[in-house]
Amino acid sequence: MTVTNASKLGTRALTWLLAGTILSGLPAVASAQDAAAQGQATPQDQSAPAPAQGQTAPAAAQPAGAAGAPAVAPAPAPVRIIKSLSVDGSQRIEPATVLSYTKLRVGEPYDNAILDQAIRDLYNSGFFADVSIDGVESGNIVVKVKENPLINRVILEGNKHLKSDKIQKEIKLAPRQIFTRTGVRQDVSRILELYRREGRFGANVQPEMVALDQNRVDVIFDITEGDKSKVRQINIIGNHVFSDGKLRKQMATKEARLLTILSSNTTYDQDRMAYDQQKLRQFYLTEGYADFRVTSAVAELAPNKKDFIITYVIEEGKRYKFGDVTVDSDIRDFDGKRLAKTLPFHKGDWYNAKSVEDALDSLTNTAGLFGYAFANVDPEYTPHPDTQTMDLNFHIGEAKRTYVERIDINGNTQTQDKVIRREMRLAEGDAFNTFQVKRSSDRINSLGYFQDKFEIKQAQGSAPDRVILQADLQEKATGELSLSAGYSDLEGFIIQGGITQNNFRGMGQTLSANVQWSYYSKSIDLGFTEPHLFDKEIALGGNIFRRDYNAFNYIGDSRETTYGDVSTGFQIRTGVPITEYWSLAGRYQLTYDQVSLDKGTYYTDGACDPLKAGRYLCDSLGNRWTSALGYSIIYSTLNNALHPSAGTRMTFSQDFAGLGGNVRYVKTRADYAHYWGFGSGWILSARAEGGWIAPLEKNPGPGIDAVRLTDRFLLGEPQFRGFDIRGIGPRVKRYYYTTDSDGKQVLNTDKNSVADDALGGRAYYLGHLELELPLGAGASELGLRPSIYVDVGALFGLKKPLPTASFPTHVDTNGNTIVDPLFIATKDSSGNPLYEYVGADGSYIQTTCAAGVPDGSGGCNGVTSNTALGQTVSPFKEVYLGDSPSPRVSVGIGVNWNSPFGPLRIDVAKALVTQPGDDKKLITFNVGASY
Repeated sequence: MTVTNASKLGTRALTWLLAGTILSGLPAVASAQDAAAQGQATPQDQSAPAPAQGQTAPAAAQPAGAAGAPAVAPAPAPVRIIKSLSVDGSQRIEPATVLSYTKLRVGEPYDNAILDQAIRDLYNSGFFADVSIDGVESGNIVVKVKENPLINRVILEGNKHLKSDKIQKEIKLAPRQIFTRTGVRQDVSRILELYRREGRFGANVQPEMVALDQNRVDVIFDITEGDKSKVRQINIIGNHVFSDGKLRKQMATKEARLLTILSSNTTYDQDRMAYDQQKLRQFYLTEGYADFRVTSAVAELAPNKKDFIITYVIEEGKRYKFGDVTVDSDIRDFDGKRLAKTLPFHKGDWYNAKSVEDALDSLTNTAGLFGYAFANVDPEYTPHPDTQTMDLNFHIGEAKRTYVERIDINGNTQTQDKVIRREMRLAEGDAFNTFQVKRSSDRINSLGYFQDKFEIKQAQGSAPDRVILQADLQEKATGELSLSAGYSDLEGFIIQGGITQNNFRGMGQTLSANVQWSYYSKSIDLGFTEPHLFDKEIALGGNIFRRDYNAFNYIGDSRETTYGDVSTGFQIRTGVPITEYWSLAGRYQLTYDQVSLDKGTYYTDGACDPLKAGRYLCDSLGNRWTSALGYSIIYSTLNNALHPSAGTRMTFSQDFAGLGGNVRYVKTRADYAHYWGFGSGWILSARAEGGWIAPLEKNPGPGIDAVRLTDRFLLGEPQFRGFDIRGIGPRVKRYYYTTDSDGKQVLNTDKNSVADDALGGRAYYLGHLELELPLGAGASELGLRPSIYVDVGALFGLKKPLPTASFPTHVDTNGNTIVDPLFIATKDSSGNPLYEYVGADGSYIQTTCAAGVPDGSGGCNGVTSNTALGQTVSPFKEVYLGDSPSPRVSVGIGVNWNSPFGPLRIDVAKALVTQPGDDKKLITFNVGASY
């Protein structure tokens, strides 16, 4: 090559170099970056030492073409296309399903980023333990997977205090689900949280996996429960007005002490700790400390790493009094000044946040009474720290009078709508009234068809002046099919069976059939009641019955039957409301009574023997019909007829016997009860009742009361606790004479040797004051309801019976009067005393001759005395006691329990005030009688 040619070639090369630099510089850089991303070497990948200061870069570091060679851009990386897709390793999951979790598709381009995302997507599905991809270079993509195993069983081991079913409700892993280690870790956390809620902070859970065939596993949670973490100490810092002990009483959490060993609140609970802070604040706010706050609440593990020490740091602040207390209203009907006078506090009273809440509820309810369902009452506080007063203004915002747009009834699958709607005191279109809404809730609760504490809710209607009332009901079983056995302190062993449907056909009807048997009583009763006859407010019902009752007394430990009363009859009853709270009930009853005594025990010569049974029992024998018509006037504002906690009930009743039959009397009864509910579950009740029966027959004679024994009132257990059955009121006690160790005749007053016959009374009164005590949620679910009470009452007004017998007496050598046995001669049909003598053949022959033998002419021949026939009655003394209106008083504690065997009532009552003749009893119980 010549120089010229070389020069031309150099010129052309220089031209190419400039053009390449200008036109191809950027694509070359981009191409180099792509090449680097594909792992290919580029000129930039060749490193060179940086030039020193003041030096230029070496030739090797210069751009390509600097030496005269043309600059050529690297070729771009080839585009890779997925030629085929397959899945390797799937067992339970279809290959198509595996690929659906990725974005890989045949014919689509791919690179490393796309493949990495596919692997992440498959892992995120939770179905696979391992994922990899082959065939990246060829485009024949193979997705290799290893499926997570399937859970065969989830086993809990070591749990004793927490039942397995409670834990299994909380954990997520379950049989036939996919096993994942993340799921195991989450379930371990859930189990530990359950134990922390139980106060077991030392609990430990070790998960184990047992591999099975067919890629299955058993998951085992090995639980070490540990002991409950108790609250060893509660410290309070910053309190100056109230002591630590008083503040601890406000808290739900209690320190673990000997006296709190049975309490579940001695365990540490974070939620309870937060609740205690609110309780402290509420307490201080009710005492006037409006600035009170808890600045710190810390729970620390004790040095034993088991118990907790809780420390509260508080600031009490200043105590405030109420300043100006006002009410202003945007509703024209409300006079703010008049409403302010009705508030339970005034200027100068100590500030009390609870009173403010009560006033707020009262004003809201007042607005509701006038038809403003959505009235907004806002308390506005203005504190004055310098004077320690709190101004308070209740602002009643503008509201429209509200009307009932619709009444929705939900949840009644069995009970018909009309049964519920007829208890509503409001109808669609009526003006809203909170009082009527509350009354409707009470009436529905009193039905007993739904779960307790039901309330009607209010919702906004289609317009601001419209309200929707929602009755969201939860039905409970209203039918009872029972067969029970038990033991009653009154009746001995009891067998009872019955069927009762209190909501028959969902129409509110009551249908019942009951049978009861015990050693001393038997009964069968069939009844039916229609509360709304022909959909009118008229109740109609009736029942037929047969009751076989045996009265008794105790001689020693032996229970002796005295008289039996078999009653057979029926009753028809009806009732109508007079007003919302007043109602009138009427009834007619026809009964056939058969009163009898055991002839082998109490009869002599075919007749009742007063010396054995007593004159009062003999006078009561016989069969009779009682035809009685009665009525009752009832007033009731109870919030629940079955278990009231507020309201009043009064009843006045009279029954007139004598519309046919052979029994005539007027029986009058009245009772009153009032209930106050306060606090959380406290119920105070005051009840009083009384009765009087007046005969409408002529006086049957001296010593005989015109009111028969079976028609009189009886009083004692179970109505009057602290006394035995029929333990109060008129009675005759029979004491027998005996001889003591000195040979003297004395009355045997041992209770086990005294015959005690209760006679009942014409009049009685009885009062109860009882306080029902609240228990925890667990005890309430068991149906336990303890109470303390005071009972007072008396039974009296009976005609004193004549003495049964008059015994002869004599005076012994020491001048003591001795009561002799009484001889009752046997007489013939003419009233002559009978005697007997021994005939010639040795047989005993009866005669009227006191001495000798009959001579055939009506005379007696001989002077030999014959043996008088008759009976000798040991001497006894009858005492008439208990007929006094003076009050008897008892106090006690009792527990009601809805046990699996039937309702159980246990009472421990002490009789404080008694009268002569009363029979006391300390402990009584009754179980097995469900009706």
